[in-house]
Amino acid sequence: MTAFLAKRLAVGLITLLAASVIVFSVLEILPGDPARIMLGMNASPDALEALRIEMGLDRPILARYLDWLAGMATGDFGRSYTYSSPVLDLVWERLAVSLPLAVFALSLSTLIAIPVGVFSASRRGSAADTITMGAAQVGVAIPNFWFALLLVYVFSVGLRLLPAGGFPGWGESWAQHWQAFKALILPAVALALPQAAILARVTRSAMVEVLGEDYIRTARAKGLPRTQVLWRHALRNAMIPVLTIMGLQLAFLLAGTIIIENVFYLPGLGRLIFQAISQRDLIVVEGVVMLLVASVILINFAVDICYAIVDPRLRAGR
Repeated sequence: MTAFLAKRLAVGLITLLAASVIVFSVLEILPGDPARIMLGMNASPDALEALRIEMGLDRPILARYLDWLAGMATGDFGRSYTYSSPVLDLVWERLAVSLPLAVFALSLSTLIAIPVGVFSASRRGSAADTITMGAAQVGVAIPNFWFALLLVYVFSVGLRLLPAGGFPGWGESWAQHWQAFKALILPAVALALPQAAILARVTRSAMVEVLGEDYIRTARAKGLPRTQVLWRHALRNAMIPVLTIMGLQLAFLLAGTIIIENVFYLPGLGRLIFQAISQRDLIVVEGVVMLLVASVILINFAVDICYAIVDPRLRAGR
């Protein structure tokens, strides 16, 4: 298991280094002057020159890349020109919204998808299987922003149960925590149901394959209860592709929620990226993209650890 995880960690570090080269090269391959792109075509020559010096554009490419890499290694991702604040501070501020939202949405997705996938696989070919997978297909096809607007119309405008948008902050009291949690319920549901539809279909496919294996027939022949065969033997062996999709979904939910965060006016990480791109704040875009790449690598490494926990063959080094 140690060799397996060490190999995965080495691959992750190489991937992070390669991503840093690609992300840094974006400024170099952009047509025109990066400083002019950030300040606009009407910027004065003095402002352009000051920003070039601030960004280090007057220095050799290799020296700038190594300084940028060393800065990231020490937690310095640069300073936003638009917000006049360190990029890392902006990210931590927005993660207070995006991270709970992502975990909330993924938890809802998992709680819905795995029981539905197991139920559908255990009744393969039946009317219940057709109905559940049909509903999952509809969930995959429906755009999450349209579903989000529908949720706002029903639960905010119609029933007046939940806020339609905005985020009050977590605060310090339990009442403030509850108001912040309520602000995330509709966005989390809007994100969770389409992801649950995908995860349910993957769970069903993996379970159908596992239920045809010899050891499942042996377990049934030994007289084990149906629920024990499904949940203890079949599901555990079907978890590898399910864990893979869950890891990808968590990575997507951290920054792929630009539309949902704009629908609900949430000051999250996805909205920060959208604002940085629209305001041409390339320093923020570079720093946030690198942090997202690192988060994806860490999530994949955590998924690899889950692989080793679920599959004893990986712990034995096979």
